[in-house]
Amino acid sequence: MTKLASCLWVTCPIIIGAGPSGLATAACLKQKGIPSLILERANCIASLWKLKTYDRLCLHLPKQFCELPFMPFPADFPTYPTRNQFLDYLESYKNHFGLEPVFNNTVTSAEFDHRHGVWRVVTSGPEQEQIEYVSQWLIVATGENADEVMPFIQGMGDFGGDILHTSSYRNGRSYGGKDVLVVGCGNSGMEVALDLANFNARTSLVVRDSVHVLPREMLGISTFGLFIWMLKWFPIRLVDRFLLLMSHFLLGDTEKFGFRRPKTGPLELKSISGKTPVLDVGTIAKIKSGNIKVYPGIKRITSVGAEFVDGRKERFDAIMLATGYKSNVPQWLKGGDMFSEKDGMPREPFPKGWKGEDGLYAVGFTRRGLLGASFDAKRVAEDIELSWRTEAPKLVDFTASLSL
Repeated sequence: MTKLASCLWVTCPIIIGAGPSGLATAACLKQKGIPSLILERANCIASLWKLKTYDRLCLHLPKQFCELPFMPFPADFPTYPTRNQFLDYLESYKNHFGLEPVFNNTVTSAEFDHRHGVWRVVTSGPEQEQIEYVSQWLIVATGENADEVMPFIQGMGDFGGDILHTSSYRNGRSYGGKDVLVVGCGNSGMEVALDLANFNARTSLVVRDSVHVLPREMLGISTFGLFIWMLKWFPIRLVDRFLLLMSHFLLGDTEKFGFRRPKTGPLELKSISGKTPVLDVGTIAKIKSGNIKVYPGIKRITSVGAEFVDGRKERFDAIMLATGYKSNVPQWLKGGDMFSEKDGMPREPFPKGWKGEDGLYAVGFTRRGLLGASFDAKRVAEDIELSWRTEAPKLVDFTASLSL
């Protein structure tokens, strides 16, 4: 039974989410002398990284492109830090800036009170107790990957084995010698398939849509770093041509192995749709050697396996859904036009999507990873600073007259 809500007036910005985006925003604000209140539904920071990622995960981009504002990675960290190293970095970041999120507080609604010009944020605690927080500023830092995407596939209820989202996958140790189907060929799907194959699972991969697969490095240089440098000098379509030429040279013709490339180049497609190219870390080699099989889309799941759109039927012991994540903002943010109700992303594309109306901000929705989150965090802190010096003293006096 839900307990009656208590109400707390907050004279600083409220940040929803204690992942990298929320921590970066709080640090940027603190550097300007502005405190913040971080609300987090889990019992830890970076819950996606800590609770829902597989053991072998490393950052897909070099560390210099993944560091948060004002604090680089330790010099002795490798170019691509491991999952645990990244978590250690985030914990050090939190401690360095003295950030203290309020854990186990799930936001159930956030709505702007036009009468009083404030945001009312209602949370539910571990014992279902409610607290209402009131502030002039609300920063949504829950990001693009708040909740798992669980697709409906015909016949899922009939399957006799396990069907898991990759958020529940840790490693392939228990799948050795088994037939496992991975559904989805993004970075996570490709890497989970590789991990399963390394643990001697008989691994298959569903590649339904067209996708760009690029090597993580080209001639010893980070592919991401290379195209960032090239874009300073050359138009995006010329850079795309170079990337595709080098990819064909290093990986071969990936279309022969079931990966149809989009007609639009990888960087141009990313800028238009936000669809990220896959950076290969060894999966293509396993496919070439026959250790991983590739299938097209699934028509339906059977009691013993799956039937594919090309008519083939195969038996599987387990199915891994590498179907990604989505924003959960529409579930709790009430009113306003900043976020799309369809996908929970800002309606304005990068670089404009960080600021809404009435003191509403977004961090971590750029589809540009940690680099994009850091960009957002700095812009938000700069914008709030403009009103903080004049508004904060008034807000303290205003609390006495505000009817809550």
